Amino acid sequence: MKLRLSLVFLLAGLAAAAPSKPNIVLIYADDLGYGDVSCNGATAVITPNVDRLAKEGLNFNSGYSASSTCTPSRYSMLTGEYAFRRKGTGILPGDAKLIIQPGRATLPSVLKSAGYRTGVVGKWHLGLGAGNLDWNREIRPNPNDIGFDHSFIMAATGDRVPCVYVKNGHVVNLDPADPIEVNYKTPFPGEADGIRDRATLKMDWNLGHNAAVINRVGRIGYMKGGKKALWNDETMCDTFADEAVSFIERSKDGPFFLYFATHSIHVPRIPNPRFVGKTGMGPRGDAILEFDWQVGRVLDALDRLGLAENTMVILASDNGPVLDDGYKDGAVEKLGSHKPAGPFRGGKYSTYEGGSRLPFLVRWPARVKPGGSTGAIVSQVDLPATLARVAGTEFPKAEAPDSQDLLPALLGEQPKGRESVILHAIDVAVRAGDWKLIPPSAGRKPKVRKGVYQLYDLSKDPGETTNLAASHPEKVAELSKLLPEVAR
Repeated sequence: MKLRLSLVFLLAGLAAAAPSKPNIVLIYADDLGYGDVSCNGATAVITPNVDRLAKEGLNFNSGYSASSTCTPSRYSMLTGEYAFRRKGTGILPGDAKLIIQPGRATLPSVLKSAGYRTGVVGKWHLGLGAGNLDWNREIRPNPNDIGFDHSFIMAATGDRVPCVYVKNGHVVNLDPADPIEVNYKTPFPGEADGIRDRATLKMDWNLGHNAAVINRVGRIGYMKGGKKALWNDETMCDTFADEAVSFIERSKDGPFFLYFATHSIHVPRIPNPRFVGKTGMGPRGDAILEFDWQVGRVLDALDRLGLAENTMVILASDNGPVLDDGYKDGAVEKLGSHKPAGPFRGGKYSTYEGGSRLPFLVRWPARVKPGGSTGAIVSQVDLPATLARVAGTEFPKAEAPDSQDLLPALLGEQPKGRESVILHAIDVAVRAGDWKLIPPSAGRKPKVRKGVYQLYDLSKDPGETTNLAASHPEKVAELSKLLPEVAR
């Protein structure tokens, strides 16, 4: 009898000592460049909370997004499939239908099936509904239909209508007596217009952002109604941070997965007054500070709730930096010596390194040694397979053809990650080891390629300044075989 009781207590003790599944928090910035954070060399703006992640975790200097623009990056990261493989995954308007088919495996759905409570807060930009969207009724499908238990989002971007939050498929604070109408082609008579009413704007535009005027800011597309539901640009970061912290608090008994997709530092850059003028770089620099503050809110919540030790925090950005993106906010004029892409060439929309080589940090105190850096090549398209393994399950390979399990690299246990990675903009490029190949551009006519091959040795030329294609034809031929069919 004593032996049997001893065995029971031993098994109970082992069960108690067994590590529980870690919580996973994915903090996803918008348009944040590799060089926009001080742990990667920035001095004109200091990011103490991002730096804290680097100090307490692992900093990747070869971490890539799956595209150099927002919608395809997010699509690839949540599905494990490069967006260029599927039509309709380019930059979406604010009234686009959902481009991730309900029923297919996604990062949140696989984690949910593994016992995780899943939530998304912030920028969505993957479409909503099934077409001909009525914003005044329940919106289906929505993020909850592809694996999220909870969603509090903006439909697209801050510079696109409708300028409202959507919570679990319903517009927040919508007044039925003031229904929302959205049109991306035809203006609504009597509504403010960015061209006609330009003198009233608090932030002027220089390209495209001249349709609807919401909160005295010109937007893309036209909107009518929903006055009580409109967001406040100055408090957007507070709203999203509050929602992220609230989800963590409600899910603290875990395990949980939070996809916190900030709108910072995308245009229009209208930070809260408490951040205005703090960097000397104008709204863009101040927005970086505000993003860092959001990171701090999440880290502080994890500390306060005693969750930090067994929570895997990943910080990344959807694509590279952009300065002038349609508003006159002084981003170019006030840049000074700051280098948003760090040592890399290009930025948002580009196949050069600056377009998709971004901040990529991983902190998990229970597993990741602090203060390290690594040159392992990792891509956000690998998160579905990798995080599924973290959760103790597998992602269906047939539905995530491009996602690789890189957990040893993400934990700093393996110095190598991918053998090669595809970089996507309008066209695609490939990096394998230290070598990078950019094929002649096809532009928007895939059968017509113009220009020359560009080949760079990134170990000696991270800024991609010296084209070695002519002197290394064998390397061009070798890397060409790694390009997807769309680039051949």
